[in-house]
Amino acid sequence: MVKAVKPADLRAKTADELEARLVELKREQLNLRFQQATGQSESLSRIRAVRREIARIKTIAAQNAKNVAGAKTSAANA
Repeated sequence: MVKAVKPADLRAKTADELEARLVELKREQLNLRFQQATGQSESLSRIRAVRREIARIKTIAAQNAKNVAGAKTSAANA
């Protein structure tokens, strides 16, 4: 089984890197879904791991966007 990426590692990445990883994972998720539908999938745990990693990336991207927006707001108020 593939190790899950730690949130600290994801926070160190840029928004473009996160977006690229998200696209890659969504493509993998689609392939896993097709494999499951055709009965070829042997590892159902990988589907779960991919889904959770997508959620981690989306959460960290939203946090980063919120921090950037908050920094702009506080800089404008100063």
